[in-house]
Amino acid sequence: MKIIAFHLMPYRFLSEDFEKQHHSVWVDLPNSFYDPVKGHELYNSYLDQLEYAERLGFDGIGVNEHHQNAYGLMPSPNLMAATLARSTDRATLVVLGNSLNLYNPPLRVAEEYAMLDVMSGGRLVAGFVLGTAMDASIIYGFPPSTIRERFREAHDLIIQAWTRPGPFTFNGKYTRLRYINPWPRPLQQPHPPIWVPGTGSVETMEWTLQKNYMYCSLGFVPYKSYQTIMGQYWEAAERLGVDSNPYRAGIMQVVCVSESDARAQEEYEPHVMYLAKKLQHIPIRYTVPPGYMSPRSFINFRKLWADNLNRQESWGDMVDKGLIVAGSPATVRDIFKERLTELRAGHLIVLLQVGSMPDELAQKNMELFAGEVMPHLRGLWGKYEDHWWPRAMKGEPGK
Repeated sequence: MKIIAFHLMPYRFLSEDFEKQHHSVWVDLPNSFYDPVKGHELYNSYLDQLEYAERLGFDGIGVNEHHQNAYGLMPSPNLMAATLARSTDRATLVVLGNSLNLYNPPLRVAEEYAMLDVMSGGRLVAGFVLGTAMDASIIYGFPPSTIRERFREAHDLIIQAWTRPGPFTFNGKYTRLRYINPWPRPLQQPHPPIWVPGTGSVETMEWTLQKNYMYCSLGFVPYKSYQTIMGQYWEAAERLGVDSNPYRAGIMQVVCVSESDARAQEEYEPHVMYLAKKLQHIPIRYTVPPGYMSPRSFINFRKLWADNLNRQESWGDMVDKGLIVAGSPATVRDIFKERLTELRAGHLIVLLQVGSMPDELAQKNMELFAGEVMPHLRGLWGKYEDHWWPRAMKGEPGK
């Protein structure tokens, strides 16, 4: 079992009545609300937390990419990963991921990921992300109906840049380059392991299986939605003749651990509600503009996601539905043993700094999870080999 401490790096200082005064946390929330002095404190605190996760024994530390929002302050996850490449020496760097459409040309992704892989001694997981509609279409202006086609062409360019001797020419529909000859090349050969996050798109699941990449389901949705998503994924694997190695799959989960179930609610409820009420405050027209998803994937998304946005009314509701895993160490580890087995997931991505959670409480959450939950999950899937995990330099940390 591989366990990754993931971070959204949220803005923790939205007003108490924010969701009543503003229609969205994403895209067009005036940036005058952002305080760079507080931002300086947040970036350094959040990087400290990820570095601490390595010392606590997490297998990986994770970052991701989003734009123009208070939900996650990482328009460039590669900058964060580069900082962590120098300040850590063991943990895998999981970048989930680069939104391939937003790099012009996508060759930059091949170059920057290769730099990170070489800098870290082969500790990189390269995440390839379609990009939310807010980021790719509304903010960066790409027509929604072209997003998937652009993504796949960008993917082909990057893989060729990593595996095909240069220089060579690439003539695509959206990108045409006379010379592709990237320096440096990745340390891991033929390239770093590729993970593809998804939110229920059937096409993404099938494409990921066909490419032999790792699919990770990321979401703030009820557990029954995870059951549906991962059920669809493993059904697609069987249909495509792909083996059922659990390391082909991963899930993300918000986790809150304290000395008891009651104490967990007392300590974490305000910060979880900040995530649910403020950081998830996004109108549906931004989330799924026409053309962004195929009809069958939109139906899937609507069933799994849209009915749950902005409707979490209480801590108990979120615990009962499984949107969060919270309670004493015994409660949390029992839940994960059952769910990881049922979902057949070999990678667990945990969000341990949640919403407005201050540094000291995030550290407590991390310590309790690492010390009293994580050891009980280690043996799960021990008979399988994880082909989607980095192979660091011989003799280097992370091997």
